[in-house]
Amino acid sequence: MDSSNESGATDTVGLSMSMSEMEDPEGKGKKKRGRPGKQPPTSNKKPRKSPTDKGVALARGRGKANGVAQHNGEGGDPVTLFEVVKLGKSAMQSVVDDWIESYKQDRDIALLDLINFFIQCSGCKGTVRIEMFRNMQNAEIIRKMTEEFDEDSGDYPLTMPGPLWKKFRYNFCEFICVLIRQCQYSIIYDEYMMDTVISLLTGLSDSQVRAFRHTSTLAAMKLMTALVNVALNLSIHQDNTQRQYETERNKMAGKRANEKLELLLQKRKELQENQDEIENMMNSIFKGIFVHRYRDAIAEIRAICIEEIGVWMKMYSDAFLNDSYLKYVGWTLHDRQGEVRLKCLKALQNLYTNRELFPKLELFTNRFKDRIVSMTLDKEYDVAVEAIRLVTLILQGSEDALSNEDCENVYHLVYSAHRPVAVAAGEFLHRKLFSRHDPQAEEALAKRRGRSSPNGNLIRMLVLFFLESELHEHAAYLVDSLWESSQELLKDWECMTELLLEEPVQGEEVLSDRQESALIELTVCTIRQAAEAHPPVGRGTGKRVLTAKERKTQIDDKNKLTEHFIMALPMLLSKYQADSEKVANLLQIPQYFDLDVYSAGRMEKHLDALLKQIRLVVEKHIETDVLEACSKTYSILCSEEYTIMNRVDIARSQLIDEMTDRFAHSVEELLQEAEEADDDDIYNVLSTLKRLTAFHNAHDLTRWDLFGNCYRLLKAGIEQGSMPEQIAVQALQCSHYSILWQLVKITEGAPSKDDLVALRRVVKSFLAVCQQCLSNVNTPVKEQAFMLLCDLLMIFSHQLVSGGREGLQPLVFNPDSTLQNELLNFVLDHVFIDQDDESQSMEGDEEDEANKIEALHKRRNLLAAFSKLIIYDIVDMPAAADIFKHYMKYYNDYGDIIKETLSKTRQTDKILCAKTLILSLQQLFNELLQDQGPNLDRTSSHVSGIKELARRFALTFGLDQIKTREAVATLHKDGIEFAFKYQNPRGPEFPPINLAFLEVLSEFSSKLLRQDKKTVHSYLEKFMSESMSERREDVWLPLISYRNSLLTGGDEDRMSVTSGSSSKTGSVRSKKGRPPLHKKRIEEESSVEGSWMMLHVYLHTPQMQMSWLGQQKMEEVNRKDRTGINYIKSRSNQGVRQTVRGLMEDDAEPIFEDVMMSSRGQLEDMNEEFEDTMVIDLPPSRNRRERAELRPDFFDSAAMIEDESGFSMPMF
Repeated sequence: MDSSNESGATDTVGLSMSMSEMEDPEGKGKKKRGRPGKQPPTSNKKPRKSPTDKGVALARGRGKANGVAQHNGEGGDPVTLFEVVKLGKSAMQSVVDDWIESYKQDRDIALLDLINFFIQCSGCKGTVRIEMFRNMQNAEIIRKMTEEFDEDSGDYPLTMPGPLWKKFRYNFCEFICVLIRQCQYSIIYDEYMMDTVISLLTGLSDSQVRAFRHTSTLAAMKLMTALVNVALNLSIHQDNTQRQYETERNKMAGKRANEKLELLLQKRKELQENQDEIENMMNSIFKGIFVHRYRDAIAEIRAICIEEIGVWMKMYSDAFLNDSYLKYVGWTLHDRQGEVRLKCLKALQNLYTNRELFPKLELFTNRFKDRIVSMTLDKEYDVAVEAIRLVTLILQGSEDALSNEDCENVYHLVYSAHRPVAVAAGEFLHRKLFSRHDPQAEEALAKRRGRSSPNGNLIRMLVLFFLESELHEHAAYLVDSLWESSQELLKDWECMTELLLEEPVQGEEVLSDRQESALIELTVCTIRQAAEAHPPVGRGTGKRVLTAKERKTQIDDKNKLTEHFIMALPMLLSKYQADSEKVANLLQIPQYFDLDVYSAGRMEKHLDALLKQIRLVVEKHIETDVLEACSKTYSILCSEEYTIMNRVDIARSQLIDEMTDRFAHSVEELLQEAEEADDDDIYNVLSTLKRLTAFHNAHDLTRWDLFGNCYRLLKAGIEQGSMPEQIAVQALQCSHYSILWQLVKITEGAPSKDDLVALRRVVKSFLAVCQQCLSNVNTPVKEQAFMLLCDLLMIFSHQLVSGGREGLQPLVFNPDSTLQNELLNFVLDHVFIDQDDESQSMEGDEEDEANKIEALHKRRNLLAAFSKLIIYDIVDMPAAADIFKHYMKYYNDYGDIIKETLSKTRQTDKILCAKTLILSLQQLFNELLQDQGPNLDRTSSHVSGIKELARRFALTFGLDQIKTREAVATLHKDGIEFAFKYQNPRGPEFPPINLAFLEVLSEFSSKLLRQDKKTVHSYLEKFMSESMSERREDVWLPLISYRNSLLTGGDEDRMSVTSGSSSKTGSVRSKKGRPPLHKKRIEEESSVEGSWMMLHVYLHTPQMQMSWLGQQKMEEVNRKDRTGINYIKSRSNQGVRQTVRGLMEDDAEPIFEDVMMSSRGQLEDMNEEFEDTMVIDLPPSRNRRERAELRPDFFDSAAMIEDESGFSMPMF
């Protein structure tokens, strides 16, 4: 090469190399040189043409188009190269061979067909004509094609959906590869075809039109890949030729064939010339296209570049696998688009898979290892998975490449909720911890210690890892993560049992108590995973259908674990029966048994041993989790489908008989001694009652009539007021189970009238007891009574008779107003409470934090139980007003529950829901009047908080104004009536006391249709005197503001305004539409955040001044009065639809159904998906020079100093 091509060594595709021996079927070793009418080059190699060089003159063919003979339209056969490739009906090699034949006959016609092929593949309808190409530069031709581009659609062949276009992309790439492969012996060296194609693609890749840029970049990268393959073949043949030459030259003079030496020298020279030519072509593509397009504004284009450079480095590592090319992949690891980062990682995986390439990757690994490790936490899971796999490959190649900190960053991902991430991390953990042992040494050690499995040390290591991870409650996640990579180890239940049962031999460390608990938990999790063959809860999208092979594996594993643990479980229970945690875990195992094995394998003696151990556990423990585990085990073993049922049922009945006799006796003693009862008497009752309650949950114990004694305990506690709270809680729960089992028996059979009357009497008496317990001094008793009341009211509601069960009508209970009021007051007193201790001690110990979380969980359950009563119309909907008004103050704790309640109640009755919303605002307004008096400071944080809550409520009505028009109109009607309800005692010239409420009501004006605004305004005027409309003082501003919001055209509704003299925080909604979302967020935070936080402090629990039970408003709710509003019932009116459509188009603010956010974090969450999709797309009008100046900020900072050549920048 001349000096011009040798400058910038790091830029040049330096094929350091060697060429090859090959037959030249077409040119006999000779190449066509020069073009017609042009002087031959004066130097050995001719530099590539720049993209702005004038194109080669081409002729438009007649009778052929794009290298395929036309058929005059007969039969509809394709007539262009684009159509042939798109349809893909012909073999690609035959299509290319036809084009080559056309090129040999008239290369101008063939090249023009190829040029138009690239133009049409870009989706352009224009055609390059011979006159254009003869008289125009490349840039002018591309500009002309740009003008003829179809701008109506943004789609083009590479982006069009459907299988046809997906196949087209494949055919397009295959055509280019086959074209180069078939032309590699002569045509690509004629300095005509390749010059033309590369010049065209370079120009198109610099176009402002995305379709041209995308298509040409893909074509150029595939062209480069094909040329790299040609260069690799030349290198191989050159090596062969060189060896032949050396061998011949080293022969003795008499045996040396000089003619053969001359032929080998000539062949080597030709191969070197071909190599130089290919090197020139690749440099032109790389410097003219790749170095600009790998940082293109479009992610798909960047991804194409990175994907192909990975192919080049793997295919021809001697030339491309060096720092000059790896730096582009390293920089692009910082790309903001996940698909580009994904291509980078996959390209690197292909390199790190080959261990022979590790020495060449060492410097790259040191430089970019930290970035790769950090990508294991990528926000896009696909990228994170591939990053973990890449780190695993790096670990396999060199364990020293990763530090302990790097490994720990990957370890914790085994607990990820996203299963592919966790499985990839499990593979890494397996490679790091469980694959470095010596199998022979382990087996020899196991034999010396008398054990059947050599995995003892590995299981110990797994236990230590589990304990050190400090995420003990997630053992199931750890097992699931390792299941695919370490399944053999995790199914070694014999080894696990040996470690738990056998005494350690001399020189072996004993398992500590924590290690034993962890190993039992891990064992149970492995059993569950094998028996159920699906991930634990929280992983995956649900149970998938198992393949035949997976199903067979599941059955085999279940049989294996059953046969082993049938014998081992009684021994394990015997050893650990005093430890409640271990026993509770071990008792989970029988639910995964194949119980037929007991009878089929004649293992009844092991069943008796198991039942004996369970009985001992029941008698020894009173912990709830242990007793529930025992009860569940009895329930499973008593299944009627198994022959062992009778044996188990006898054992269970004996146990229940003993416990009920003991319970009846202890209750009698406790009630007789009354206040003189000692701790032993209380313990005897409590311990037996706990056991019976746990068993009553899963077993029908109605024949033992536990309800009677439980009811006696509750009545005695209410009358005497001295019943221990734990006994009261357990008695309530046991009575509840008894009622439910009685209901089950009645619904499954044909109950008599006496049965229904008896059950109704029981339920009625129990509901009365629960209602009395709501005033108990002990909080646990009150909470238990509240939850059971809510559950029973749900069960025995009007839904009980649905589904053809009208005969159960006597069992339906409807709560009276007194009970509803007590339930509501309980929620207000025990759920919506201020926790000052939480705000004061934010840095408490972990136990305190756990207690706070548990307390919050209980309060959420209480609120959810009451909300269900509202949703299912058991408690009157207006009761929800006292819930809705706390939405913003308690958003972090209960926002999701309140929002769901609002959504469900709206589905039940839109109008009544709207009345409830306005009622909640009225209650807050009345509370404010009581605190501040009739002269409200409308600029205060309290008023701003009510207005903000109203605005959030308004957002929940969504965009479909036709569906919500009646509800919104009713809301305005009630609001107007409330505002003018009480006249000012000082006289009619003063504003009504509640007039300021119109400022809150104006937040809903934007949800009215235009014609409804006029109707509501007319209704408003009925309450206004003539003097009111003329008043302009500050105290009348709420009325002025509300009227303005109704008088506007509906496109731009004004927000409430305040006097300039009285407030500097007033705001008016812009007539040009709402501000962009990100600006709006800042404005809302500045105006609302502080004010509402003040409201959070000063708004105390309401005293129900506007109580929904005692107001005349209830009459309005019942009769749904719509007097004075002219509703338009027709929902198909075209004008109305156009009005709504116009509002949707003009409204720049995104409105989401049921979106009620109240802080910066929530607003950002609401719009997160919009931000993610608007990351880097630069304006399409910028040309390449401008884009080069606006370097994307998603690359490493080193990329910012890259010079114009693209290669001379140091990488490290």
